[in-house]
Amino acid sequence: MAAEEQQFEQFAGHPKGLYYLAFTEMWERFSFYGMSALLSLYMVKELLPQHSAQVFGLVPLRHGLEFNGAMSDLAFASIIYGWYAGLVYFTPLIGGWVADRLLGAKRTVLIGVVLMSAGHAAMSFYSTFVLALVLLIMGSGFLKGNISAQVGALYPREDESRRSRGYTIFSTGICIGAAFGPVVSGLVAAIWGWHAGFAVSAVLMLVAMAGYILGQKHLADVKPVAAQREKAPPLTPAERRRVAVLLLVIALTFPAEITYPMVWSIGILWVDQWVNLATPLGTVPSSWFAGMDSLGSVLFAPVLVALWGWQARRGSEPSNVTKQGLGTAIVSAAALLFAFSNLGVTTEHSIGAVWAIAGWLIMGLGWMYYWPTTMAIVSKAAPPRVASTLMGVAFLSPFAAHVTAGWVGSYFDAMTPTMFWTMDAAIGAVGATVILLLRKVLSAELDGKPEVKA
Repeated sequence: MAAEEQQFEQFAGHPKGLYYLAFTEMWERFSFYGMSALLSLYMVKELLPQHSAQVFGLVPLRHGLEFNGAMSDLAFASIIYGWYAGLVYFTPLIGGWVADRLLGAKRTVLIGVVLMSAGHAAMSFYSTFVLALVLLIMGSGFLKGNISAQVGALYPREDESRRSRGYTIFSTGICIGAAFGPVVSGLVAAIWGWHAGFAVSAVLMLVAMAGYILGQKHLADVKPVAAQREKAPPLTPAERRRVAVLLLVIALTFPAEITYPMVWSIGILWVDQWVNLATPLGTVPSSWFAGMDSLGSVLFAPVLVALWGWQARRGSEPSNVTKQGLGTAIVSAAALLFAFSNLGVTTEHSIGAVWAIAGWLIMGLGWMYYWPTTMAIVSKAAPPRVASTLMGVAFLSPFAAHVTAGWVGSYFDAMTPTMFWTMDAAIGAVGATVILLLRKVLSAELDGKPEVKA
């Protein structure tokens, strides 16, 4: 029986498997973002200035990236972070192919969890820093797109509104983990050191594995195409056209995926340098801000689920493409808020934390508008036998964007903060404009009908 034809046990209006997948992703993201929150600070403050020679493969890697001349530790750290974050989103294409053709989604996800656990453990040693990044990149590739595709397989293909809300609930689990991971890892690192903070992530990946195993009976058992080759004719012309439209929709997330993730690398360094983090109880670790955008997503998620449900009942819910455009505009506005807060400020550690908090929370709202809806679009419109592969393709936009963001971020210490964040906001503003101009055409192609206006 095809995944989309299966009947799944329901809880609170959604299949039970949704909540197991959200639980798994919550802990996976808890560990991933906990590590990522420390990464730029760790490289700039300790690894690069003090221990570069101890890291296997790091010196030749730096020489290879400095083909245009020597770069500062901050610039090198930004480019490394950009390539790491970018490749995390490229390898789901490989993971999707493995799931579709060889192993199926369930076994592929489990392999991804094991690789990520090993990668987080390897981060606890100077010498295996580069190896750790490689393991994390491959593990995330096996897990990321496949677990997202499993969410879509729980819903009938025609149930777009409930599917969109399901992805929002799933993304809320992501955001809960991403919000609290940096807090826990940052606190452990502040007390016991960087490597202890990284070790926390390795343990929490095992919790993610346990949640996924417990939920197996509630998930779609989609067989790889190789096992069903006699039932898989070539894509029809209509399916190929739909795939082409999906590729354009995915590409349109590129500007947002430059503007928004900048807060995880340069944003943390900006906070560490410019924001006043003193409180009556002591100085707050700058790494805690890495989860602030996810906290914003968690806070706004129930509001958005209720709003979109109310609009759907009235027949006025914006199309998912329109939500993409609105989300891109929102993250652009958040970056502009950072630029304004630093305008005319020349004294370090003097910007009120409220400005940074507001910008991060707004980033989280924008992400909930553009990324879960992109996943819902791909899940609904992709031909079933290439669904996992196309979900992996969806992550090519963040791949290219994060690599580009690493290059853009390398100019941070050569510009004023206000100029830098204005540039970041402009990238998002251009993207939002293009999406909103194309929204009617794309909605008609994907939905077979014009968008209903609110």
